[in-house]
Amino acid sequence: MNILVINCGSSSLKFQVINSETEALLAKGLCERIGIDGSVITYENKVTNAGKEVNEIPMPDHNKAVSLVLEALTNEKTGVLKSLDEIGAVGHRIVHGGEKFTSSAVITDEVIEAIKDVSDLAPLHNPANLEGVLSIEEVLPGVKQVAVFDTSFHQTIPARN
Repeated sequence: MNILVINCGSSSLKFQVINSETEALLAKGLCERIGIDGSVITYENKVTNAGKEVNEIPMPDHNKAVSLVLEALTNEKTGVLKSLDEIGAVGHRIVHGGEKFTSSAVITDEVIEAIKDVSDLAPLHNPANLEGVLSIEEVLPGVKQVAVFDTSFHQTIPARN
């Protein structure tokens, strides 16, 4: 199964595609300056090692960035996927899960609401993280999405530390 991993920041989106059976990195890239003039997408097909492609293209929001990522991954000449059907799951780095999440969670409507509820604790990150989740939900309906929380790691640190 191929897993798309996304990390949406306030004005960026990092991504990777990993084959979960072999753990091979198939592709990776970065969308920079989302919502700012001079937006750039960098894409690397790690299967062919053809080098980095860098394209300046307007990205008014994370929705457009997700769209460009999916286009790059399925590009007839340079993509690593023949179709989006080859994506079996999507993992999202979410900065703040509050006290509710002590480990990763399958994304449901309730999880989305819980992330929104603590967005004031990470105002530059959680809203962007959620944009990525909602964008994927729109273009890949039915594909399992998982949230991996930075704060769940911190909850495992012994109190004395």
